[in-house]
Amino acid sequence: MAAHLDTIVEREAAGLDQFVASYRPLPGIFDEMIDGDGRVRAHWRPFLSMLAGLGAEEINRRFAAADRYLRGSGVFYRVYEDAAGSERPWPLSHVPLIIEPAEWKQYATGLIQRAELLEAILADAYGPAWLSRDGRLPAALIAGNPEFLRPLVGVPPPGGAHLRFYAVDIGRGADGRWWVLADRAQAPSGAGYAIENRLALSRAIPDIYRTTRVERVAPFFQALQAELHALSRQDDAHICLLTPGAMNETYFEHAYLARYLGLLLVEGEDLCVRDDGVFIRTVSGLQRTEVLLRRIDADFADPLELNAASRLGAPGLLQAVRDGKIVIINALGAGLVEARAMLAFLPALAPIVLGADLAVPNVATWWLGRDDMREEMIEKLDRMVIASAFESPTDGRSASEVLPAKLDDAQHQALIASIRDRGVDYVAQEAVTLSSMPVWRDGRLQPRPFTLRLFLAKVGERWQVMPGGFVRIAENADARAVSLQRGAATADAWVLARGPVAETTLLPTAERIQVQRATGLLPSRAADNLFWVGRYVERAEATLRLVRAMINRAAEADETAAPVIAGIGLLLEAWDAVPAETGGAMAAFIARAALSRADLPGSLPYLAGAARSAASVIRDRFSPDAWRAINDLATMIAMPFALGPPESVIIERVEASLRIISSLSGLAQENMTQLAGWRFLELGRRIERAILTGRLVHCFAQADGPEGSLEVLLELADSQITYRQRYVMVAARAPVIDLVMLDPNNPRSVAFQLDRIETHLSALPGRNGTGRLSPVQQIAASIATRLRTVEAAAIDEALVIDVEQSLMKLSDAITATYLTNNERSESAWEALA
Repeated sequence: MAAHLDTIVEREAAGLDQFVASYRPLPGIFDEMIDGDGRVRAHWRPFLSMLAGLGAEEINRRFAAADRYLRGSGVFYRVYEDAAGSERPWPLSHVPLIIEPAEWKQYATGLIQRAELLEAILADAYGPAWLSRDGRLPAALIAGNPEFLRPLVGVPPPGGAHLRFYAVDIGRGADGRWWVLADRAQAPSGAGYAIENRLALSRAIPDIYRTTRVERVAPFFQALQAELHALSRQDDAHICLLTPGAMNETYFEHAYLARYLGLLLVEGEDLCVRDDGVFIRTVSGLQRTEVLLRRIDADFADPLELNAASRLGAPGLLQAVRDGKIVIINALGAGLVEARAMLAFLPALAPIVLGADLAVPNVATWWLGRDDMREEMIEKLDRMVIASAFESPTDGRSASEVLPAKLDDAQHQALIASIRDRGVDYVAQEAVTLSSMPVWRDGRLQPRPFTLRLFLAKVGERWQVMPGGFVRIAENADARAVSLQRGAATADAWVLARGPVAETTLLPTAERIQVQRATGLLPSRAADNLFWVGRYVERAEATLRLVRAMINRAAEADETAAPVIAGIGLLLEAWDAVPAETGGAMAAFIARAALSRADLPGSLPYLAGAARSAASVIRDRFSPDAWRAINDLATMIAMPFALGPPESVIIERVEASLRIISSLSGLAQENMTQLAGWRFLELGRRIERAILTGRLVHCFAQADGPEGSLEVLLELADSQITYRQRYVMVAARAPVIDLVMLDPNNPRSVAFQLDRIETHLSALPGRNGTGRLSPVQQIAASIATRLRTVEAAAIDEALVIDVEQSLMKLSDAITATYLTNNERSESAWEALA
């Protein structure tokens, strides 16, 4: 039996050796997997043995499954350097970083010490300032830092701590020691992505994940969640995650972390400050919040007292902090300790403040604000990295880092002159050579440099470290910096446990899920954008139908169609879909302008882009299919026209776009949960369709209109078949008006839209407790009643215009009652009579 076991062990060892045989770390680089003698490190062997046992084909299959999971979950990041701000699939590197328990405990303790030191520095900088007074920390390092917020000097942070969620980037040097590369105290990112990396990998290789005994990260987030709730004093107060919005590179993480922790995702527009606290604008009225987990930089938090150009924060937020009405995590001004220059002083401050040296040192840094230090570093310039003293590193994207050794003579001298002129703005840092870890490339393991971001949360009076982290891996084997913006990948970090690991998760399991049918509060901003997605898409559909009607009649070469074509052209011009003064132009020219002029607010490119822009702000409220349809519409409209006869090319573009809009409408009706958000999307569609139908009646149902006008109206209202079934005759004015204005069973009629509008309004929160109709409902009921009591033959131009203006009044009332105070220009849409 013993001999048999020995044979199995030998076979596994031989398979492992073959699996890593081609793995070659760069000379002089510390490698996480292979030691200096070329052997696999002991804590990596179980994982690698199981991975090798799968075989290359099965490994590729499983890693592809992880990528599919991430795509299906909608995980992405945004590339700022791309002019279009492109969204890229999440770049997961499927081999985790393996960390042994003893080493983890050692530097986790050291990072807790570091968090305590930074908290003490912040408390001093915004309090007694004795570190500066005693010469321990240069005053210029505090006062000259743009992250130092003077309005908060002397203001104790509500909740009692400046730092509550802190991250630190670390890397391992050639000597095997871990070094701190940067502190993240402003609004640390990456924790949500770390959760997704863990979920994707644990689903791809569940057997290996369970057998390896990896510490779970869920208890860390449970503790953070409990702390957030403990900081909220009133039971009815909501806890929010404050995001800069959908265009931020890590917006997906903001939305995901908010869902994972049970927080309400809000933007600055969603918040308003009153004397008695901070409130969220929702369609149900103002709702109190007392805790904000912020993901915006402090300078943007309050345009009244900080950056006046900011639209990301809420006016009055600083006063709410001074009044103790809101706990912000991390406190505004905490970014002060992120400055690179601070790294030069932390080693000396630790014994003074904490009574002990730093257990985990940071990369060697020298602040060049002192004359003697400046000249000393200039002598060693070619061996250093020169960087901004106050600008914090931004994931490798900072343009302020300079390698003097790579500069030509003129650039070298210019840098020296700049340092001598403004040395206070610079630091010199030791050049970092990062250690490497394995990645799976081309069917084998290869070494790549990496950095590790770790997360700490203050729970009560103690700090907890998340047992795992967010690994960023460089694309090139000899890279000195790692950035997702420049092609890096990410990986999970597995901290090995000494014994069995409890199955803990914040994600609901089947037996823990409680039945519920609501999805929480709907911020007014989200409702506003849903409302306008509906309106923009409806406008786009109406314009497409006009273009199609024009081209179809132009293709008939019928002289009697000329007045109708001219009328459509004038309508498109009035809607700002085509340039002014196009009268007399060929139909194909006018149609092509409507489909291509992105500078005109009624054109298809403008409307499709506006719909996508509004939807992108609330992307987490759309299914992947619905978002894809919205994106496909904008992409379709923006494509260059194909070669061929202009009429056929235009019709092909119009038909393809209409099919996308039809699919989007079907997705909204059949796939979207019919709660408040859906109702605002529907209200936008119904109001816009009613307004547009009224305008079509006004233009094409005049008593003395040209021949064929009524047929155009039926086509635009998609009502030809119904009309023929009812009347089997040429179009007559009264029956046509009845069908497109008054028929409650025609999904395109104005009356049908009013019926749906009244239904949706009755389901929304009311604004009075008298039992009477709300003001918004009264407007809708008045319009609907007028249409229900009028005969088709009595409908004239004045009535149509009055109904249209009443619908615009209804839109304004909905905005004032439920939505944000955004002013959206109606331009020519409102001016049309």
